Amino acid sequence: MFLPIGDTPNPRGTPIVNYLLIGANVAVFLLLSLPLTASQPDLNDPLLLDYLRALGARGAFSAETLLEQVSAYDLFVFRFGYRPAESSLLTLFSSIFLHGGWMHLAGNMLFLWIFGDNVEHRMGRLGYLLAYLGCGVAATLFFALFVPGSQIPLVGASGAISGVLGLYFLWFPRNRVKTFVFLFPFIMTTFSIPARFVLGFYLVVDNLLPFLASGGGAMSGVAHGAHIGGFLGGLGLAYGMDRLPGRSGQVRSPRLRVVKRAPRPAPPPETGEVGLPRRIAERLRSGDRAGAAALYLELGGREGRSRVGSGDLLAIGDFLLASGEYDLALSLFRRYAAERQADPAVDRAYLGAGKALMHKPRCVTSSYQYFLSALDAARTREVAEEARMHLRAIERLGETD
Repeated sequence: MFLPIGDTPNPRGTPIVNYLLIGANVAVFLLLSLPLTASQPDLNDPLLLDYLRALGARGAFSAETLLEQVSAYDLFVFRFGYRPAESSLLTLFSSIFLHGGWMHLAGNMLFLWIFGDNVEHRMGRLGYLLAYLGCGVAATLFFALFVPGSQIPLVGASGAISGVLGLYFLWFPRNRVKTFVFLFPFIMTTFSIPARFVLGFYLVVDNLLPFLASGGGAMSGVAHGAHIGGFLGGLGLAYGMDRLPGRSGQVRSPRLRVVKRAPRPAPPPETGEVGLPRRIAERLRSGDRAGAAALYLELGGREGRSRVGSGDLLAIGDFLLASGEYDLALSLFRRYAAERQADPAVDRAYLGAGKALMHKPRCVTSSYQYFLSALDAARTREVAEEARMHLRAIERLGETD
């Protein structure tokens, strides 16, 4: 058995929405699920007959035999769980807060407690709440695609929580998860495992393989399709948000602090992107870093950026950092790291991206990942020491933003 029991690093502060979601799920279970489980269904409820038919009362088992096994909570779940054959907007959301038992609830809440705080800190309270609900809906609809005529109600927060795991997978790849390993009598201990290994195992081994084996339906009562749909929804949301202007550092028109200078001679006859790399290098050699940065922003694509020297790009990135243009600096360093992974100076790009993220709200957790990457790729002692300095500062404060 492999059981995650914690992660690191964690954000400072209280993840209020995450705690409220855990509280809401527990409250529904304690105040509704348990009392109704101990109660008999209302025999006058018109939904009871539909429920018995869905269970197979017209087959080998009589309605009387099935009725002996039915509780009021079973009928409640049939009404407010999500049934693909009779879907509704209400059940899309109500099903997210219902659970089939203590173990179902405990497992879901453990994963939400471990992974939700970092995601809430990154997205903000309202954004996190909307993402949680949206991923829950996406998970339910994805599951329904494969069993459109099913009358079996789908319940549980695991689809929404899988969306949280998808967000975590993309945003916090270098975090580590404390995992309890119980292989009696050989191994009973804990290991610190990279988050992507843990979440990748959850996606592929725990869900994708059983999903394929079951042909898209539920296996042993587990809706693997909902877990996969939620995880993919979280991945897509994180990917899209990283590319929103102002969040990921996509290039926008800046207000660079340009010092007024005397008129310069007319530029060389080269115009357009073909001549920009040379003009950028000339501006940098003359000490006009603001002018070089402005020319860099005129480059329209990867091909144009590829013609700019690595040293020139890093110099412009450092200038943007010093000028407080953190979004632009982040965009430059991220593109450098993505497009020049084999470049000897890529460690400086990772370091620059981490420093830019330190100045953005709810992004220090992400900066931690970049500092780790800089440390791994460091070619010089100076880069390694600076990366360690930032990592120690984050860990010493016990915060990731």
